[in-house]
Amino acid sequence: MAGAPSCDVLHRAIGLVAAGLLTACSAARLNYADPLGPRYAGGAPSLPRHGDTLKVVSFNIQYAEHVERAIALIRQTEALRDPDILLLQEMDELGAQVIADSLDLDYVYYPSRLHAGTRRDFGNAILSRYPMEDDRKIILPHVARVNHSLRTAVGATIRVGDRRIRIYSVHLATMAENGPGARREQLAAVLADAERYPVVVLGGDFNSGSVPEIALARGFAWPTSHLGRTRAFWDMDHVLVKGLAVAGSPAVGLVEKVGGASDHKPVWALVLLPAPGRGA
Repeated sequence: MAGAPSCDVLHRAIGLVAAGLLTACSAARLNYADPLGPRYAGGAPSLPRHGDTLKVVSFNIQYAEHVERAIALIRQTEALRDPDILLLQEMDELGAQVIADSLDLDYVYYPSRLHAGTRRDFGNAILSRYPMEDDRKIILPHVARVNHSLRTAVGATIRVGDRRIRIYSVHLATMAENGPGARREQLAAVLADAERYPVVVLGGDFNSGSVPEIALARGFAWPTSHLGRTRAFWDMDHVLVKGLAVAGSPAVGLVEKVGGASDHKPVWALVLLPAPGRGA
């Protein structure tokens, strides 16, 4: 019969449990669980382009570490140049502001937490060539299993003449943080918020190539579903639309070479604006 565990073994076990609890408590303190903030907004949007299309770009700029490289990539790449809507993930406030100012866009940014590694804020931003209103942070369910970090999404409405279009920038949990069921419930929280808006653009880092499919039953189209890998071996970054049709040929794409701007590839979609008077 095995003997009782030694005091050293028990002490080590207690220490591991205590360390786990301290890590969870520390992560909870770093989360921004208030849906009202922190909030950062500003920018000076350039004059809107005339036309019947909207260029949407989504880009996860890894920890906002290489903002200047990202700006150069957007300016120098025809598919990304002069976006009407730029959805950013893994941003801090300074990064969102610098990109908005450099590209003459308005911006709104809500961090979800203070990142334990970078010690800087970490969250999503919406940048727009058009005026924004009714912005908000959406608290997503399911904190991470190990460090209890929080995920959020950002929503805002843009006005294009008399048309209103609801925009969302999302970043769901990683595969290590939560399973696919939890990520589907996180996206479902955003879809529930979008339910009352007839015209919607929803994009970002879904950390999945299959989770976005739940939006199809809610009236969304998934034009980027076939683009393939956007980070290493994984298909993660997407744009979904409701009440909008894609335009042009090609109408969607990704940029393969990012010049060290991020570990993700940006994706883009060109969509037709709704008829005047139609929208949120």
